[in-house]
Amino acid sequence: MSGTQQDDRPTIGPLLGLLGVLIAAVLAGLNSQVTALALTDVRGGLGISSDPGTWLESLYISSEAVGMVLSAWLLVTFSLRRFTLFVIAFNCLATVLIPLAADIDLLYTLRSAQGLAGGLTIPLLMTAALRITSPSIRLYGLAVYALTATVTPGVAATLAALWTEIVGWRFVFFEAVPFCALAGVLAWYGLPQDPPRYERFRMFDWRGALLAVVGFASLTTMLQQGDRLDWFNSRPICVLALLSAVSISLLLVNEWFHPLPLLKLQMLSRRNFLYGVVALFLLLVIGLSAGKIPLSYLREIQGYRQIQSYPVILEIALLQLVMLPLVAFVLDFAWVDARVVSAAGLGCILIACLGCSTITPTWNRGQFYLWQFLQGIGQPLLIVPLLMIATNSVTPQEGPFASALVNTPRALAEATSVWLFQLIMRWRGGLHTDRLLDAVGQSRFRVIQAKALLPNHLPPLLPSGRPRAPGSLDHFAGEIARQASVLSFGDAFLIIAALTIGLMIVLLVLPVRTRPPRIQLARK
Repeated sequence: MSGTQQDDRPTIGPLLGLLGVLIAAVLAGLNSQVTALALTDVRGGLGISSDPGTWLESLYISSEAVGMVLSAWLLVTFSLRRFTLFVIAFNCLATVLIPLAADIDLLYTLRSAQGLAGGLTIPLLMTAALRITSPSIRLYGLAVYALTATVTPGVAATLAALWTEIVGWRFVFFEAVPFCALAGVLAWYGLPQDPPRYERFRMFDWRGALLAVVGFASLTTMLQQGDRLDWFNSRPICVLALLSAVSISLLLVNEWFHPLPLLKLQMLSRRNFLYGVVALFLLLVIGLSAGKIPLSYLREIQGYRQIQSYPVILEIALLQLVMLPLVAFVLDFAWVDARVVSAAGLGCILIACLGCSTITPTWNRGQFYLWQFLQGIGQPLLIVPLLMIATNSVTPQEGPFASALVNTPRALAEATSVWLFQLIMRWRGGLHTDRLLDAVGQSRFRVIQAKALLPNHLPPLLPSGRPRAPGSLDHFAGEIARQASVLSFGDAFLIIAALTIGLMIVLLVLPVRTRPPRIQLARK
């Protein structure tokens, strides 16, 4: 009997450890996205205004990018189990102290620490999945990693609605306690205990670490704050742009020649691995069409609260729970070409974007469900094959390097998606506003009669709480802004559709055929 238990334990234990790392990685994603969705309530609870509040998200993303660069090197040095337990504790402590912060400087420090902990956590999942899962179940391990990219946004929208509308804004942060407790127990029990390799500190890439901190922090801050500070009309943005360009260029040169780099750039010479890095970055930017754009439309145009809009995103998350293992099962057949499966996923996403581009001021939540269903089908059809294509050429020793190269662009994709959305809404919004005003000015009717050309769906109250008179200039200006916003949302979907077509071209050109891991890795 005891012999049977000894045989079973190594199989069940590591899988439980992988589950613990998954929970920790999901929490890291929730820390970013739940706070972003509930930012208005969080700012109100902490007593800070809009402009200082933007730094809560900016500091998190900047610190997260830095953490993703350093994570793989540190976990090899301290061992997977030790480093995972440290990161879980660090994440929990930084998160639960945020609503207790007494001043804004301490709040910024804690938010940066939380972002650093999140960045250190997410790469652990890919490393653990590549190490723990055997070739026969490797695809399901990759599907587990995909959960953090496709399921977390839907869960985040649901939790943001629950905490802000029903329970209390502090639970945006206190939710970390049960997640971290469970993740810590599972990781302590199941992850393999390796000896630390402290001798690696003699060859630590200090120059690369410093350049990564300066370069990625500057780049993400510029992308996050550029629109608010009027881009290159602002001296701080110009300084950040110069710092990021110089530091990242020097970082790439340094990493190429360093004997023990943080980022092993030579791996990008493999076509399939390069495709995985590029495709995952673009997929996360394309994810705007499934998450931020529908939620922003429902909030800004229809006046939805979190509790009313979250089902639009939750639909995608629930579909992932079915589609991710299903796609992994299909890809395990030798005759299935992962590139064809990816193309099918891109086709679904493209159709969804084109369908949403027909958006009008009369759309409500119900009009998004069909297109969100296609998004929920398309995303797993794309992400699981691309992870398989990218990692089939990765040896176990290269797992941490692969994780660093895949996850660092993932952090930058989050900042890039914010920049892209702000750019579209400002650029296209200004253009549509000018065209609408020109159309009204060329008409023979008085300006106050132009309201007849526009639908009356504007809320009756101004932002100040004052009633909006139907024939007033305020009403006219509000309708113009509303129509311009709707047209800009439609343009945003079209631009995301263009990015999807670009990813299709990358798919046709870059990757080569690969077999399921149980076949491909058995040859090595």
